Amino acid sequence: MPRLSHRLDALEVVFDDRNAVANGGLVLPMTLADHLGLKQLVDANVHLGDAPGRANVGQKAMALVASVLVGGDSIDDANVLRSGRAAELLGTWVPAPSTLGTFLRSFSWADARSLDKVAGELLKRAWAAGAGPGEGPLTIDVDSSICQTYGLKKQGARFGYTGVRALHPLLASASATGDVLGVRQRGGSAHTARGVASFLAEVFNRVRGAGAAGELILRADSGFYSHKVTGACQKAGVRFSITAKLYGPLRQAIEAVPEDQWAPIAYWAQGGADVAELSYQPKGHPEQVRLIVRRVKPTPGSQLALFAKYEYHPFITDRQGPMLELEADHRRHAEVELVIRDLKDGPWAHMPSGPTSLRCLERAERFEVKAPGPSW
Repeated sequence: MPRLSHRLDALEVVFDDRNAVANGGLVLPMTLADHLGLKQLVDANVHLGDAPGRANVGQKAMALVASVLVGGDSIDDANVLRSGRAAELLGTWVPAPSTLGTFLRSFSWADARSLDKVAGELLKRAWAAGAGPGEGPLTIDVDSSICQTYGLKKQGARFGYTGVRALHPLLASASATGDVLGVRQRGGSAHTARGVASFLAEVFNRVRGAGAAGELILRADSGFYSHKVTGACQKAGVRFSITAKLYGPLRQAIEAVPEDQWAPIAYWAQGGADVAELSYQPKGHPEQVRLIVRRVKPTPGSQLALFAKYEYHPFITDRQGPMLELEADHRRHAEVELVIRDLKDGPWAHMPSGPTSLRCLERAERFEVKAPGPSW
């Protein structure tokens, strides 16, 4: 296994074997976790009371982080850390997968919230070490995602608008880096914007406390088109850029914009897209805001082309700046989908903890074992 330096400004990797070693990539992230004091933060802030998994919480958290970093997406996958010399990166003791499962199942809602405190302090320490925006602007993207679950007894697993049993977490991330700034778990039947105002207030306070001293900007899609969201932004002094829902009155206002006020933008089809701006007062909002809209001609031959001359993509904003620059920046909100994709491929792959019924059924078929009964 590689040996590591103990200085942040210098890391020397030296292999003690001529053959390739597994999980050598853990050296950098676990060295960073050690310097940021992850283990000590968890020990100081997570107290599980009399729960079976209450001992050595910091060490167990380090093991779970390491397991995710090497591709683990279930408790059993953490067993890879008990092979070779991987234990040297985590200390003298690596918990067994069963021990980690007991640890995760010991968490209550309040205990999970204590992990939010740990995450906030880690962000503060990381940004203080040079990873933060400092005095520069910070754009925050908020979104939600449906994470399908398996098994009838998992807390919060409900049928939502997608028709699958799932959880429906909220996510806030930094646009430039993809850093996760906040996550709030919700049941699968939760409306897209449920609890978003308090969630955003928490995220804004977290990034300010972590050292973000410049302008804060929130980008969101139409699921968060609400006076509660704009109100949370205004209360915190945060600029917003939110996709508007295309209700009838708004469509009529857009279609009334004179043709000479539409500015063409680069598009794959010649003359296929234009942008215009008008003032608009959303329902429940105390004053008028800028409404910037992109119109796009439907793809020739498509079904939409039979019924509409243009598709409209409007958003409201209180930001200052040229119309075309703000429109292009708002479209970059789609970057948050890449963050969600990476989470679903890793830490969110099997929420909540425990083996999924799908995985158990696959194993049963592989070894010709009778599958579990209806309790699954």
